[in-house]
Amino acid sequence: MTQFDTLPGYYKFIFLYFEPISEVGPLIGSLMYGPSWFYNELTPSSEPPPTDLDPRAAIAIWQLSICYLLLFLIQSFGYRAVRDTLKNNLAGQERIMGVFLGSLAMADIVHLTLTFINLPQESKYSPSEWNTTTHGNLTVVFLLHVSRISWFLGVGRTRYYFGQSVRAQKTG
Repeated sequence: MTQFDTLPGYYKFIFLYFEPISEVGPLIGSLMYGPSWFYNELTPSSEPPPTDLDPRAAIAIWQLSICYLLLFLIQSFGYRAVRDTLKNNLAGQERIMGVFLGSLAMADIVHLTLTFINLPQESKYSPSEWNTTTHGNLTVVFLLHVSRISWFLGVGRTRYYFGQSVRAQKTG
């Protein structure tokens, strides 16, 4: 396995493997079961998925699935490109990874907020009633967000760019 000093151990597992794999799931599910399956999974429901979606809803679900695919591709190939291209420039690696992870951290906040606000009131405060997708959209995204913040703070890793003095950055 190739060394990735700016994403060691836990961070490598979470950001290079776990997160991208979890993001390809909605597209695979939509391809296997149709867009109505993913539509029904967006909020906890005891009702069966609709057999036919309004064309606008179907297109929106396909576009959402493709956005998840895009995240999968960027994280899978982009992170590895950073690692392989800048293997001798750890400050550069960390700076570019910071752009990726910082952007995702900001999107996490919007994602968590809008998802929670729009949950049905009867299940909003009952995580035991949430389905897998709702846990993915709230529980998992929250844990990913905490992991991103921990990465920026240097928890469990050496920092090469963030948290370094300006003088150290200029000479590195």
